[in-house]
Amino acid sequence: MRAFRHPAAPPLAFLLAGVATAAYLWDRNPHESGHFLPRCPFNWATGLLCPACGGTRMAYDLMHGRIDAAFQDNALLLLLGLPAAVYLCGRWLREGLRGRRYRVSLGSRGTAAVIGTAVAWAVARNVIG
Repeated sequence: MRAFRHPAAPPLAFLLAGVATAAYLWDRNPHESGHFLPRCPFNWATGLLCPACGGTRMAYDLMHGRIDAAFQDNALLLLLGLPAAVYLCGRWLREGLRGRRYRVSLGSRGTAAVIGTAVAWAVARNVIG
């Protein structure tokens, strides 16, 4: 049980889950129906696109080298969200492997910027199309 207390255990488990998810998604095209892939609960309930809608399709397209299609699926998530997630997860893993715990703190202004950008993107996607 002591190994699960190590600071590297959570980011390594997260990485393993990501690899397993990517392996599952590899041959299941989310652009086609008939595959067991979860639907966005916000979209299901409201019919509107949330800021992350298209993320599964974007991931599939990126894995298959279709950057143009990934951009069309969710441009903001591709240009801002993916690099931020890679940086933060990489930092989390690096600190964990060094035996240190890592916590992200954006502060109140950073949190407001992230939420504001997400809301603006959701409005733009649903109003403009």
